[in-house]
Amino acid sequence: MTTSGSPISESERKPSEDPNPPPGTSSSTPRRPIYQTETTGNYWGDVREAFKRIGEVPCARNSLLSGIASGVGVGVIRGLSVHPFAASNWAVGTFVLVSLGTWYVTICQRNIHEERQRVQTVVEQLPKRMLAKPKDSETPP
Repeated sequence: MTTSGSPISESERKPSEDPNPPPGTSSSTPRRPIYQTETTGNYWGDVREAFKRIGEVPCARNSLLSGIASGVGVGVIRGLSVHPFAASNWAVGTFVLVSLGTWYVTICQRNIHEERQRVQTVVEQLPKRMLAKPKDSETPP
């Protein structure tokens, strides 16, 4: 909670890098952003602000859309054979499982990890490529 009771400024909402990395970490390792989680003291106001910033969470949109589509599909199919209350339970359960599964367990986090590995590989190979380049422009004609 902020001590002054003032709302969080725009600069505090954006992720920032840790100015003091933990000892033992090299500068070549990727740094994860630190999200500041200050509250205003008003629970519902904080929840409303969190929902406004849901797009800042990596892969949230794709995961939620996958969960919604799966939940609706399973709910409709189950609704054809059982009571609507039971079908809605299946729909909500499917939404939660698919959303969390696509965001955390499988697709999104794996894609983020693979992209970080590719960037790190390129950064490591860049100095080698610069040294291996022949300097044709310095040779006389």
